[in-house]
Amino acid sequence: MSTYVVVGLQWGDEGKGKITDVLAEKSDYVVRYQGGNNAGHTVYVKEDKFVLHLLPSGVLQCKGKCIIGNGVVVNPEAFFDEIEQIEKRGLATDHVFISSRAHIIMPYHILLDTYREEFAGKGQIGTTKRGIGPCYEDKVARVGIRAIDLLNPEILEAKIKENLLVKNALFEKLFNKKPLKFEEIYQKYLAFGQKLKHRIIESEFELNYAIQQDRTILFEGAQALMLDIDFGTYPYVTSSSPTTGGVSVGAGIPPTSLQYLIGVSKAYCTRVGNGPFPTELEDNIGEHIREIGNEYGASTGRPRRCGWLDLVALRYSCMINGITHLVITKLDVLSEFDKIKVCTAYKTKEGKIIDSFPATTEELAGYTAVYKELNGWKSDISHIKSFNELPKNAQDYLHFIESYLDVEVYLVSVGPERSQNIIRTNLF
Repeated sequence: MSTYVVVGLQWGDEGKGKITDVLAEKSDYVVRYQGGNNAGHTVYVKEDKFVLHLLPSGVLQCKGKCIIGNGVVVNPEAFFDEIEQIEKRGLATDHVFISSRAHIIMPYHILLDTYREEFAGKGQIGTTKRGIGPCYEDKVARVGIRAIDLLNPEILEAKIKENLLVKNALFEKLFNKKPLKFEEIYQKYLAFGQKLKHRIIESEFELNYAIQQDRTILFEGAQALMLDIDFGTYPYVTSSSPTTGGVSVGAGIPPTSLQYLIGVSKAYCTRVGNGPFPTELEDNIGEHIREIGNEYGASTGRPRRCGWLDLVALRYSCMINGITHLVITKLDVLSEFDKIKVCTAYKTKEGKIIDSFPATTEELAGYTAVYKELNGWKSDISHIKSFNELPKNAQDYLHFIESYLDVEVYLVSVGPERSQNIIRTNLF
């Protein structure tokens, strides 16, 4: 059995797409198991830049199958757009499939997401307004439309009509908006079903059989632990579970079948959207990190909030995910700094020093970061291929992270290209 899970350990945007792309070359399957097209995974292949929102990041290298699992919410239009983008650049997509149990994002989900954010005003969560949350709500409310329903006209008709009764009432009476028309949506999604029917499969059976046959499977998460619906900075979170545990429910895989649990973290921290961020740098240093690291959302283009690495939050993420191997990305971005700070504890409003992550955003918002200052290395490391070739201060920085987390750093990314990696442990 060879199964690998790649998850984010911060607030997303850690570079999971690149790591998945690198590992996909030797994988028989690459499986996305949660989230939707609110994610943005950027993969660089020489001069080409691919921004993937819904398709597994392994689509560019995987010689086997790429599967969008049952835990993902799928916008068919976004799916077709990405397929077209890849095919226009001469790459095949006939190896991409969708679980029959995956839920479908409908037009009323996107509108509901948008109207709610407008209605909330200053209390906005900061969603991408792509209907992800409302689609998951319908899933839990047992009124969702699944991929398999697109192939059954009678079921699709009944479910759309049932949903429009409630959604149109909300649009008209609460948001003062126009109602949606049944026939237009029905015909559009029937056509989507016909276009997708050769890609819709019962993936849970195939994946479990592949595990029995000792095939190599790579599971890819979107977002990250700090955006997890249960363990993140609630309510400023996503609507699914981007944890290693999310693989079991999002792909139909027993937890006993998960072998290598790979967590990805930047060498510093970023966050998009609202919510507390203890190490945020609202000064020239934060702006400098943003510009060097090109910290702008792959899905939205929004500037990311930047700050020093938060080891308290990172240790919490590693604990929840049971991380066995750590990836540190964008180490090269810190190469211009004389001094680099790392958060090792929090200070409460009462002056108490703690090193545990709180359950509420209200608590976290009241904490200030306690830092350990380390020496920078002030040299270009983007060409380095071996850990021993790194400047001593860069090695010390990574060793400090390992010591605090008690997790091995198995791969260090020193640039956006898939070849710009220092691999310390060969997992394949």
